[in-house]
Amino acid sequence: MRRVLRSLGIGTVAADDQLTVVEHLDELRRRIIISVLALVVGFGVAWVLRNAIIELLLEPLPDGQDKPITLSPTEPFFTVLKVCLWTSILMALPVWLYQLYAFVIPAVGNQSKRVMLAIVAGVSSLFVGGVAFGYFVVLPVALQFLLGFGDELFTTEVQAGLYFGFATTLLLASGLMFEVPVAMVAFARMGLVTAQIYRRQWRIAIVAIAAIAAVLPGGDPLSMFLLMVPQFVLYALGVWLSSIFGRPPVWQAEGWTPDDDSSTKEGS
Repeated sequence: MRRVLRSLGIGTVAADDQLTVVEHLDELRRRIIISVLALVVGFGVAWVLRNAIIELLLEPLPDGQDKPITLSPTEPFFTVLKVCLWTSILMALPVWLYQLYAFVIPAVGNQSKRVMLAIVAGVSSLFVGGVAFGYFVVLPVALQFLLGFGDELFTTEVQAGLYFGFATTLLLASGLMFEVPVAMVAFARMGLVTAQIYRRQWRIAIVAIAAIAAVLPGGDPLSMFLLMVPQFVLYALGVWLSSIFGRPPVWQAEGWTPDDDSSTKEGS
């Protein structure tokens, strides 16, 4: 039964199973195939619902800009393809995360399965929450500011390909920025960083958050501020979770500390 579930991409390899290199490669190939199939199925669903998805992405545009223009015969087709592709990536993300979890779970043992499933659920939820935040909060404000800037000097027409590229990139970036607590906990679990280091380096974190928000699509002060505010909260959440789930740092496990000069002398 376990073999059947593994062939469907649902089951996992038991921690006490001894797999050869070829079997590990076969397991990896199976997970990749299932991930690709999830993307294909997601693309098919997005293609069927393409009109509804397009209308949903056009909703944040200000009045009078709700029907973008196209400048070439191929632009409508390729624009819809790109929108469906980004939508399928969003839909396939939970499957990708589970396949990654199912492949690496033998290395962490059976006791970590619940933790790993919680991480997968948390990553997916944070990503979807970030996309929703970008759609309902950041994107409307950015469009209102950018399209209204210099309207007494310019006649602004929204081009379909450029607009959907801007919107999907902003939503994807917003979703990825919400993964900050997960990345922080992952580094803490590996013993590379501690919660104390996160607390001491909060000034560097603020500069990094501001720099990332500045280079994201939009770039206006309002959208930058809206992207930065939740990041401060998420950074604090990451510090708290790191203090709970973090492991001792690797330099302590190896018997030395950064302030111990004796280890340096012994190694010289």
